[in-house]
Amino acid sequence: MAYSSEPSSSISFTSSSHISNGSSPIPDTRPNLEIISLNKLSSNLEKLLSDSDSDYSDAEVVIEGIPVGIHRCILATRSKFFSDLFKESKGCVEKDGKPKYNMSELLPYGNVGYDAFLVFLSYIYTGKLKSSPPEVSTCVDDGCLHDACRPAINFAVELTYAASVFQIPELVSLFQRRLLNFIDKALVEDVIPILVVAFHCQLQHVSTRCIDRISRSDLDNVCLQKELPFEVFQIIKSIRNPEHEHTVESDEDALREKRIKSIHKALDCDDVELVKLILTESNITLNEAFALHYAVAYCNQEVAKQILDLNLADVNLRNARGYTVLHVAAMRREPSIIVSLLSKGAVAAEMTADGQSAVSICRRLTRPKDYNVKIERGQERNKDWMCIDVLEREIKRNPMVGDVSVCSSAVADDLHMKLLYLENRVAFARLLFPSEAKLAMEIAHAQTTSEFPGLLASKGSNGNLREMDLNETPTVQNKRLFSRMEALLRTVETGRRYFPHCSEVLDKFMEDDLPDLFYLEKGTPEEQEIKRTRFVELKEDVQRAFTKDKAELHRGLSSSMYSPTVRHGGKNKTRKYS
Repeated sequence: MAYSSEPSSSISFTSSSHISNGSSPIPDTRPNLEIISLNKLSSNLEKLLSDSDSDYSDAEVVIEGIPVGIHRCILATRSKFFSDLFKESKGCVEKDGKPKYNMSELLPYGNVGYDAFLVFLSYIYTGKLKSSPPEVSTCVDDGCLHDACRPAINFAVELTYAASVFQIPELVSLFQRRLLNFIDKALVEDVIPILVVAFHCQLQHVSTRCIDRISRSDLDNVCLQKELPFEVFQIIKSIRNPEHEHTVESDEDALREKRIKSIHKALDCDDVELVKLILTESNITLNEAFALHYAVAYCNQEVAKQILDLNLADVNLRNARGYTVLHVAAMRREPSIIVSLLSKGAVAAEMTADGQSAVSICRRLTRPKDYNVKIERGQERNKDWMCIDVLEREIKRNPMVGDVSVCSSAVADDLHMKLLYLENRVAFARLLFPSEAKLAMEIAHAQTTSEFPGLLASKGSNGNLREMDLNETPTVQNKRLFSRMEALLRTVETGRRYFPHCSEVLDKFMEDDLPDLFYLEKGTPEEQEIKRTRFVELKEDVQRAFTKDKAELHRGLSSSMYSPTVRHGGKNKTRKYS
């Protein structure tokens, strides 16, 4: 992209030069005054962005659903892109009269996030480039130097897209140098986004360096073909196999390669039945095709689970790079896939050739802003946090608390009473711990069975409540109820394994206090007040449970990973809420 014909704004407004009239230099305070004045101007313009009490913006850019106020006169003066945009388009005018522009519609390629745009906008207004905010440009791996982790790279990539698309050439040059510094330090898979932005923004020197690094790496062609532009992949492929056209493949190898590609294409089409047909008609296996690695990396999560449920692939199989399926899942950061793999026997402690575990992979991909986000009671957990928490808990996991088959000492052995207990337990879990409950139900396939009406289930805790069928025979009814009970038991078991503190709160809630809910509005006013007070105390227990798992996990993780586990009296002690 050529910028030579466009006016360039400097990296800092504060740069100035002496104006000479040919006479001998005379000490003058004007340059210092100019610097002070420009600094003052820069600070005043910055207040237009930071001062929420004085909003003089006349337009908005919407990024990640968040509107950012802008002043068109400033952007049009500093950027030809915005000058042309404001001349040609009035945007979508809202009730307040301000035109709105969606960031996704402004970018022909790439992505610019909210935080990156604020840094870019600050430079446009002040002429000074702010340092990258650590909460979005570092990771949550305590052992990382943050000089080339994925969040640092992604933030620089976003700023490069902004500088290039919005035509600020001096920023493009600055971020080009920053990207070059990443190439040799970063993990090779983290070089891919650098190469993609270099391709789109025509940064030839960066592209050449990236292609050289990747072509010499052990990244397989399947990965590169999925993640790189076609032209770039062809260049790397030709570098790796300069005489490929003259190489004669055996018929057997060619057929095997064809079968593997057919399996991958079937997975791309979400056609699991076709995958099974290919396996039946050929001697190729899912392991040979690394089909589970492929599905976990690139397919819909339901397709990945279906391939896993075939039980035809080794969940701990390593690909050519030495990555297990769980390592690949950690790179994707989808909790349901990670839990599905763990439930099938994936080993969380397995390390890659360069010493990474699944949890360290997750941590190096996760920003502090996402990991440390505070949630209110009943809100869904962040997926990044859940992935890290589940993997860390699996590494240090103790045997499950209690026996799931015994629901409660207060619950009779009658089938309907067991179902009533389980439905209410799961319903309360969905209400109090929505993310954890949703994940546990997905793994247990509880949504595929019909609810048995209970205290909360009668209101439709999963929206799948079944009306009574008067024509249903007792045998069919019992079969349906047993199927539902098994699904709920699996849900509770999954919750106990991966979210033990949440399960402890539910245990206490169900065993000690559930009966009170039926009588909450009965009795004398004094009795009702006592019951309501106890109910409030339980709600406070729920609030503490949200943070207890995380806090206790971090206290014990280091010692459990690097030192023998010490057990007192040969028994595991379970914390009981008071």
